[in-house]
Amino acid sequence: MRVFLSLNIELIGLFAGFLGVIAWIPQIKEVWIEQSHEGISLPTFFLVASALILWLIYGILITSYSIIIANIAALICILLVIFGVLRIRHFGN
Repeated sequence: MRVFLSLNIELIGLFAGFLGVIAWIPQIKEVWIEQSHEGISLPTFFLVASALILWLIYGILITSYSIIIANIAALICILLVIFGVLRIRHFGN
């Protein structure tokens, strides 16, 4: 029973992480496809990236695969936005 409950908890975490990653897709599309960077605050995105790195470390320390996977995926999304914005702002479209 305990293993089943633990598995369900991890599945909830994976689903929450999946939704969190899906939420960033429109922002990635806006930056990389539409080439738009207006309204994007890089300090905010760097802060979010820092928080995700800390969550990732936490997930590794407690061996929570849902936290690890979700935060790696979200960090990739955030980094895509950051690098996309930097590319547009420094090199143009």
